[in-house]
Amino acid sequence: MRGEQMASGPEPVGEPAGHRSPARPLDSIDRDILRLLRADGRASIRSVAERVHVSRANAYARINRLIDDGVIRGFSARIDQERAGHGASAYITLKIVQDSWRSVREKLQELPGAAHMALVSGDFDVLLLVHTSDNRALRDLVLTRIQSMPEVLSTRTLLVFEETDLEPGPP
Repeated sequence: MRGEQMASGPEPVGEPAGHRSPARPLDSIDRDILRLLRADGRASIRSVAERVHVSRANAYARINRLIDDGVIRGFSARIDQERAGHGASAYITLKIVQDSWRSVREKLQELPGAAHMALVSGDFDVLLLVHTSDNRALRDLVLTRIQSMPEVLSTRTLLVFEETDLEPGPP
């Protein structure tokens, strides 16, 4: 956040939902703050406070509570993958050995270019988004790194031809 530093504890990434305390209910001001920060994670406390019509102290306290409650998991930049040197992107579906999600998750997090992963239901178990420099690097990632994991039973690679960012723009 511009101007004032936000205290942010460790992110609860990958933490099972059953181990977190229940989140406090969000009111309309909290939801407005989330909408503003999603559009501009660098917005200053003053700007957020003015836009949601609360004091800076109130906005600061609310944002810290949202961070502490795990509602806000961090702040990041939206990247144009091609301009950042990633000429190939793909969604990779994986079928994995039953009860191996935790170990597979740890291995997938270490892969270069891994951007997002989800444990899902349906015809496959894991959906992984990756960005690589080119198709050769993508092929190496899938055939050498992912398919060599003993817990991975099969993969399917879906090339991304074009991406559209659905994040909200500035309010």
